[in-house]
Amino acid sequence: MSINKKQIPFFERYLTLWVALCIAGGVLIGHLAGDSMAFLSDMEIYNVNIPIAILIWLMIYPMMLQIDFSSIKGVGKAPKGLILTLVVNWLIKPLPWLSLPGFSLTSFILLT
Repeated sequence: MSINKKQIPFFERYLTLWVALCIAGGVLIGHLAGDSMAFLSDMEIYNVNIPIAILIWLMIYPMMLQIDFSSIKGVGKAPKGLILTLVVNWLIKPLPWLSLPGFSLTSFILLT
C-alpha cells in the first residue's frame, strides 16, 4: 500500500533560509554601497518609501492571485474569521504602539 505524500516545493521548504539570505544581502549591499544608495531612501510620498512599497506589492501579488474571490460572497454566512481578523488588526495590535511617545491612533491608521 502506497501513501501519497504531498511534497513541499523546494522554495517553500527553504523559505526561512531565502529570507535570511535576502536580509543579509540587503545589509551587505547597504554597507558596501553606502551613501550612493541614499537616493532610494529619498523616494518617498507621505512618509512611504516607494521602492519598498513596490517590493512589498511584488511580494504580496502572487498570494493575491491565489485568492478565491468567489468565496467572498459567503463571508456573511460564517463571519467569525473576518471578525477575529478585524479585532486583532484594529483593536489588539495598536495597543502597544499607543504607549510609544508621539504615536497616535491616527498615525497607526495611516501606516496600515
